[in-house]
Amino acid sequence: MSKKANAKIIDALKTAYAMELETVQNYIAASVNLDGVRSEVIKKVLAADVAEELTHAQTLANRIKTIGGQVPGSLALARNQTSLQPIEDSTDAVAIIQGVIEAENAAIHQYNKIIKLCDGVDYVTQDMAIGLLAGEEDHRREFVGFLKEYTG
Repeated sequence: MSKKANAKIIDALKTAYAMELETVQNYIAASVNLDGVRSEVIKKVLAADVAEELTHAQTLANRIKTIGGQVPGSLALARNQTSLQPIEDSTDAVAIIQGVIEAENAAIHQYNKIIKLCDGVDYVTQDMAIGLLAGEEDHRREFVGFLKEYTG
């Protein structure tokens, strides 16, 4: 693999790593901040998803290191999930559900980007990204179902 291709893959992995850690932070906040009886299921699912998203970040970190990169610290990580920030109305589960769907769509886009970058170049990273993509698609499907239920 060329140094240029490897650098592009590492950069894309670092972006995904930052996204996963940001998702962990926002899922924790949402799972604690949501109020109301109708929010209980969403809170529980988000709290449970924290462990899976953290595992995704650890998987990405290990791959970054394995292919010659350095795992970034907190000050080097971008934050972009505006739709998952704490909301004024702590009972607005629909806003959180929509934010989760938006975050999952962004993750799906990023993993598809990694898969394309790796095609014919780095099959191990590509395979890892395909596995992570499947997890994000499952999360999105679950929250699309919640959105249908909540918006009737």
